[in-house]
Amino acid sequence: MNDEHRGHNMNLEQQSSADKSDAEVPRGRSHHGRHDANGMSERGHHEMMIADFRRRFWVSLGLTVPILALSPMIQGFLGLEEVIQFPGDVYVLFALSTAVYFYGGWPFLQGIYSELRSKSPGMMTLIAMAISVAYLYSSAVVFGLAGSLFFWELATLIDVMLLGHWLEMRSIMAASSALEELARLMPSEAHKVMQDGSVQEVPLEELVVGDRVLVKPGEKVPADGVIKEGETSIDESMLTGESVPVPKQTDGKVIGGSINAEGSITVEVIKTGADSYLAQVTDLVRAAQESKSGTQNLADRAALVLTLIALGVGALTLFVWVGVIGEEFVFGLARMVTVMVITCPHALGLAIPLVVSVSTSLSAKSGLLIKNRDGFERARDIQAMLFDKTGTLTEGKFGVTDVVILNSEMSEEDLLKYAASVETHSEHPIARGIVSSASDTLPIEEFKSIPGKGARAVVNGKEVMAVSPGYLKEKDIAVDDDRIEQLESEGKTVIFLLIDEVLAGAVALADIIRPESKQAISELKEMGISCMMITGDNRQVAQSVADEIGLDEFFAEVLPEKKAEKVKEVQSRGLRVAMTGDGVNDAPALAQADVGIAVGAGTDVAVASADVVLIRNNPLDVVATIKLSRATYRKMVQNLVWATGYNVIAIPLAAGVAYGVGILLDPAVGAAVMAGSTIIVAINAKFLRVEK
Repeated sequence: MNDEHRGHNMNLEQQSSADKSDAEVPRGRSHHGRHDANGMSERGHHEMMIADFRRRFWVSLGLTVPILALSPMIQGFLGLEEVIQFPGDVYVLFALSTAVYFYGGWPFLQGIYSELRSKSPGMMTLIAMAISVAYLYSSAVVFGLAGSLFFWELATLIDVMLLGHWLEMRSIMAASSALEELARLMPSEAHKVMQDGSVQEVPLEELVVGDRVLVKPGEKVPADGVIKEGETSIDESMLTGESVPVPKQTDGKVIGGSINAEGSITVEVIKTGADSYLAQVTDLVRAAQESKSGTQNLADRAALVLTLIALGVGALTLFVWVGVIGEEFVFGLARMVTVMVITCPHALGLAIPLVVSVSTSLSAKSGLLIKNRDGFERARDIQAMLFDKTGTLTEGKFGVTDVVILNSEMSEEDLLKYAASVETHSEHPIARGIVSSASDTLPIEEFKSIPGKGARAVVNGKEVMAVSPGYLKEKDIAVDDDRIEQLESEGKTVIFLLIDEVLAGAVALADIIRPESKQAISELKEMGISCMMITGDNRQVAQSVADEIGLDEFFAEVLPEKKAEKVKEVQSRGLRVAMTGDGVNDAPALAQADVGIAVGAGTDVAVASADVVLIRNNPLDVVATIKLSRATYRKMVQNLVWATGYNVIAIPLAAGVAYGVGILLDPAVGAAVMAGSTIIVAINAKFLRVEK
């Protein structure tokens, strides 16, 4: 969950209902793979917390209506004293307020205990202190103490704070299912080859090292192993980021979770369980997420300051009025209570949640999904952006870039048409790239796949073969052409075409660079962000892509398990790093980065490991994410200023510093100022739609 419960939400985590007070979560710890005492997943626990806050809000709001109607200060303000008052109404008011205080205020009363125990007073301490002072003082007034009733303040403050926490929690809740999604990459069953040669379906957990399994075309490899029979190509893109399916022969290693693209193979299991590649990636994701540090919530810092001010000024007010000036204790107490109640502004409870809610809505409409608010807010300070290549800066699919005529009178268009015709029956990504690049194809006969090498067919009565360089080497067919060498030096995949056993030409393919990539890199540079790329492809491919789109730096031939180390390497330069990727191999790097941005069309595990998810495969959305993050932070700061700034005037007046000149802040006036502050905060949050 990438530490999404920092600040005062850490205290909310410690209860989802009245019976969850002991469910404490240490600050800065990831929730992945952990369950509470009842076996409930952390996601389920978080959902129950949201439901609990929603229920408490609506019940408290319902009780607040009669509390407002029965409050003498509200009656006087509206001129309804003669209409609503009745014998014993103050006791009804007390009973209703007691219900709101203990039921609606319970999360905050628990929160102050947790914050004080951890020596980190914040929002919960401020809220609990304000409602407790208001409740205890008003209760004393009901039973004989001279003074004013603050029950209406108590109820509305609890309502606003419950609403704010509910909105905030609902906005930031993310499905932290990275580790579960890793497991889903594996098939549930395997075709185990028995000693007598028969094949039996067995659950995956029954496989042990040394077992042999049959993997058919299109199926997932059930465990890490070595091929003992057959040849094929394995699609490892979701695991390693390698854009080209990898040819595999006897004794070639395969990874559990990868996809068998072509021929049937028999694999001997060499790793299972905790030793498997996926399990190691799981550990990397967990380690990176748990080691990620976070920043304290802005509202918490403001709450801490206000808590200290409320306690300090409140105590000083009582001391000065009673101990120095000599006023009656009741008068000094009233001034102290007014100070402490007014110090906790209603607007502070909405200052951050309203901006979070608006920015979440804006991001969704812009194709961005904010999964972790803390990570999203950190995006404003990013200094280096690391992109995965395949599927992020590129489309993750092949397209023909060059057609080379060698020993043929054909035109380039006809040569490509013959190549595409042969490949029409193949599901290999390279084959699909050739077919998609041709204007049309010709009818074929006698199609035959050559596993790991290519395909052949009869086209217009001619035997046509589309094969890899490995096939030419195997058949001792020499190619001496500078154009081919140049294409290979650029890291492009070259497929040769043999017509009636004569080398007629070649087509070169490359992973297609997204048209938006160059613009995205340019805009990020204008924002002062260094742009880098990390890929498992060879250096030539990486250099070609980097040169074309204008990257500052790139890391090539990076093994999947080393990507997180590259992120650490950039971080060690003192830079705040964001990582954008879409494969399982990117998950540890996404978790290690200060901000993880996943391409939504990628794997579920990459999405679940990220802080922000791009619904579209568009690098420009990375730019939009950073811009929205910066605009959101500005609004948060502005709202905190509006929510707390009036205290500069209100607190001294509430304390009575201007009493000598006949100015004493009435609680009703303070309430009006607070209401105005709340309205300003709400309107200012909405302006984020205009300013983003």
